[in-house]
Amino acid sequence: MPSSITTPARERFHPLSIGAHWLTVLLLVAVYALIELRGIYPKGSAGRDLMKSWHEMLGLAVLATVLVRLTLRAIYRAPAIQPPPPAWQVWGAKAMHMALYVFLVGMPLLGWLVVSAKGKPAPFFGLELPALIAPDKALARNLEQVHEIIGTLGYLLIGGHAAAALWHHYVRRDDTLLHMLPGRGDSHGADVVRSMPRA
Repeated sequence: MPSSITTPARERFHPLSIGAHWLTVLLLVAVYALIELRGIYPKGSAGRDLMKSWHEMLGLAVLATVLVRLTLRAIYRAPAIQPPPPAWQVWGAKAMHMALYVFLVGMPLLGWLVVSAKGKPAPFFGLELPALIAPDKALARNLEQVHEIIGTLGYLLIGGHAAAALWHHYVRRDDTLLHMLPGRGDSHGADVVRSMPRA
């Protein structure tokens, strides 16, 4: 005879958190593409300057998006991973996320400092953000070198994060990646009642 059983729905992050995560990914792709491809235009050309300007604006958009993500993270709890990972993986994930957030906040701020040290206003979609420091060409060069070095290391950090998500999904076979995928599901962990036949 038919019988109703209760099974837990797969938990996901809050939809706003999921949206902010993937928006950050798209912004990072654009930021890196703009700076890597700027060489298609000669130095001093309008096209190269435009790409640099968009790189700066989208970099600041990354900062704004990450601040929203941090706020959402404080409001909405992260779903539990099933099956639960061992303690060393939990601590490793926390360290990776901390490093990512430091990178995502620090790099745009560092870029803003570079622009300020060059004596230029930071562009932000029609706005001109105030300088963080006084103009200093020597400091601007040094900060720009640090910005470039950390940007290169960012490839490893972002790539490691993506590789870890895929490892959890395809090797460990837990639901880490599914938490951040958009789709149907209860992001707050409510139960779903399903009717299943029982002999």
